[in-house]
Amino acid sequence: MNRTGGIQVRPRALILAMLAASVTGGPAFAYTAYVSNEKGNSISVVDTDTMKVVKTVDVGQRPRGITISHDGKFIYLCASDDDTVEVIDTATMEIVSSLPSGPDPELFVLSPDGKKLYVANEDDNLVTVIDVENKKVLSEIPVGVEPEGMGISPDGKVLVNTSETTSMAHFIDTETHEVVDNVLVDTRPRYAEFTPDGSQVWVSAEVGGTVSVIDNAKREVVHKITFEIPGLRAETIQPVGVNISADGKKAYIALGPANHVAVVDTKTYEVLKYILVGQRVWHLAFTPDQKTLISTNGNSNDITFIDAATDEPVQSLTVGKEPWGVIVAPN
Repeated sequence: MNRTGGIQVRPRALILAMLAASVTGGPAFAYTAYVSNEKGNSISVVDTDTMKVVKTVDVGQRPRGITISHDGKFIYLCASDDDTVEVIDTATMEIVSSLPSGPDPELFVLSPDGKKLYVANEDDNLVTVIDVENKKVLSEIPVGVEPEGMGISPDGKVLVNTSETTSMAHFIDTETHEVVDNVLVDTRPRYAEFTPDGSQVWVSAEVGGTVSVIDNAKREVVHKITFEIPGLRAETIQPVGVNISADGKKAYIALGPANHVAVVDTKTYEVLKYILVGQRVWHLAFTPDQKTLISTNGNSNDITFIDAATDEPVQSLTVGKEPWGVIVAPN
């Protein structure tokens, strides 16, 4: 029999209590997050349970866009200044191959079946379609000037690319690889994210300071979300990364040099909250259990862990130099 704080607890009872706690709301499952450090030319490997960097891996020049295969075995990384997409084995964290991305790859999106990678080539005004398994370019799709944001519908049929200088969202048929619609949005669109049901795509405009909500069927803007943070000038509020919860109820928008993440009700489009994070927040990623959201904060060289239940920041963690992108392994 042990005595703790004046309360007697039998060892067997203690063990049973601990097991019960693990079933009914114990600590979150440990996942691994991967952070691309744009100026550090590295990836920080982060344990999301301990909230610590467990490894730093050297990669190509100016790593930005980052994603992971659906089975979690390979990381795909835009090494922008090397004009390539690096393929990294997550078991060894070694670069095992590369994909023919075209010049200056910045952002990309993996198809729902994991077979194709759609890459925005900023310098050539193209979207490059890559066969991941065979490492071949399937198509190069002309789009607007300075393509960046890439989003794909849950069914994989519609791809959306945003062109920064043209200020448009280009809707692309993934079967024909042709642009079928163009939707004008606000200045310098940086990111495109579909809602889980595929009915809408949310496009952030960095200079315009808005997020345009586009109806996927009608291909028209149905709402524009604006932001206002007390004490901050409007020009400092620059929406970039967008992440929508798996249940489709809340959207999270990284507001760049405003150093906040906005939480938006996807039904009413009302801003529910502004979460203070690090300096120059770029992008966001959920853990698979949707309990934690991670932001990359470029100017403060750290990431922030956010409790998705309370929408409160939990902890910040120093990573490499100018963290840009983040992805969390599915397992």
